Amino acid sequence: MGILEALSQPWPWYIAGPLIGLTVPLLLLLGNKHFGVSENFRTVCAMIPNKVPFLNYNWRAQTWNLVFALGILLGGLVAGVLLANPEPLRVASATTDDLAALGVAVDGEFVPASLFSWSNLFTLQGFILMVVGGFLIGFGTRYAGGCTSGHAIMGLSELQLPSLIAVIGFFAGGLLMTHLLLPLILSL
Repeated sequence: MGILEALSQPWPWYIAGPLIGLTVPLLLLLGNKHFGVSENFRTVCAMIPNKVPFLNYNWRAQTWNLVFALGILLGGLVAGVLLANPEPLRVASATTDDLAALGVAVDGEFVPASLFSWSNLFTLQGFILMVVGGFLIGFGTRYAGGCTSGHAIMGLSELQLPSLIAVIGFFAGGLLMTHLLLPLILSL
C-alpha cells in the first residue's frame, strides 16, 4: 500500500486515537500549551481593534493555535480535494432506514442535501438546524469554556472535572438531539 492510498483510507482507532492523544503531551512539552479549536474565534476577534474587555489580551501568544487551525483547514482541503474518495459515502442500512423514516434521503454525500443546502436554509427546518443550531453550538462552546476537542482531548487528559462534566453534557446533548429534538424538527 502506497502513502497516498494509506492517507486516503479511514484510519483504525488504534492508530488515529494514539496520534490524537499524543498531541497533549507534545503541546505540554512544547511550552505548556493547551489544545482547543474554539479559542481561535476569540483570538481572531481580539486581533481586530476593539474595546471589549474579554477580547483585550495578548492574542499574539495564541498565534501557534491559529497556525494549528489553519493546518486543520488545509488538511481538510487536501483530504477533500486531492485525497477524495470518488465512491459515494456508505451509510449503514439501519441508519439509512432510520433516516428514511424521518424523511431524510441518504444521497451518498457527506451531509444530506435534503437537510443542509442553500435552498433548505430558507425553510423553517433548515433555519432551525443551521442558524439556530449554529448559534447554540457557539453559545454552548463559550458557556462550557471550550469545545469538544479542548475538553475531551485536553481537559480529560489533565483530569479536569469541568471537562468531564462538559463531555458528559456533549454526549447527553447529542443523544437528546438525535432521539428527541431532530424528529420533532423534521416533523415541522
